[in-house]
Amino acid sequence: MPKQVDHRERREMIARALWRVVEQRGVTHLTVREVAREAGMSHGQLQHYFASREAMLSFAMDFASEQTSLRVGQGLRELGDRPHPRDALRVMLTEMLPLHADARATSRMSAAFVLEALHNENFHARARDGMAQGRSLVEQLIRQAIVDGHIAPDRDPAAEAHLLLALTGFTTLLELGVVEPQEALAAIDHHLDRLFLRTPED
Repeated sequence: MPKQVDHRERREMIARALWRVVEQRGVTHLTVREVAREAGMSHGQLQHYFASREAMLSFAMDFASEQTSLRVGQGLRELGDRPHPRDALRVMLTEMLPLHADARATSRMSAAFVLEALHNENFHARARDGMAQGRSLVEQLIRQAIVDGHIAPDRDPAAEAHLLLALTGFTTLLELGVVEPQEALAAIDHHLDRLFLRTPED
């Protein structure tokens, strides 16, 4: 009996091929034919799974977001049952930066998607909503940290969320070699140390 091909698995394989095209050759090479070649299949075979470049790119971005969320989730689990909010925010921030191979691939995929979103209304709405959801989560964590006495009550949660997310701007500096990974991590730790109060339990 011929082996059944898992449709989702094949789509994920194509998405990873798309990531490699973006990571190794750049957005200008992001075509269906180029991705099919990278995935080791024909143009027609790829179209069996994705009818258009837009559908392929949309799935690849969703898959990248899922993988980032899984890495963040794993990092949070490693912190224990009740992680300190400072540590939780650090995991979230660092997994968004291209500090290792998996994060670099998904980070570059995100950058490519943003470039596409500037000229595609559907992508623009999805990218905006995704980023807004992430920003809201960071703000919620900060609000709760204020309630729990980890952050001074006079801090503005929205402003602090914006400042924390601005640290993801290290992505460009890291990619171009302007700063080293340890320098970016030191800056993140410095900012978090200034944001969070030192308490006896810390």
